[in-house]
Amino acid sequence: MEKRNNIWFGLITGILLPVLSFVLLYQIFSIMEKLGWVSDKGFSTNFRERTLAVVAIAVNLPLLNLFRRRRWDLAMRGVVIATTALAFGWVIFYGLKLV
Repeated sequence: MEKRNNIWFGLITGILLPVLSFVLLYQIFSIMEKLGWVSDKGFSTNFRERTLAVVAIAVNLPLLNLFRRRRWDLAMRGVVIATTALAFGWVIFYGLKLV
């Protein structure tokens, strides 16, 4: 198990988990919209995508807690780097359009 305590494992899981979470949540909301359960009327453009992206980035928090409990400091560092990069990407892609 100690083989997983490295920066690359943290980087890969820190990027894959939010990406997969975003895709899953986006698909769930698309299905719910087709069924008429939710609507995006009255929201600003890209509201759902922006919000789901922030939620997907936040999915890394339980992963950080798990790595902290296992004392996988290097893997935790990789997740922090990935989360920071994703947050900067969110600001560049969505945040600059909000101003």
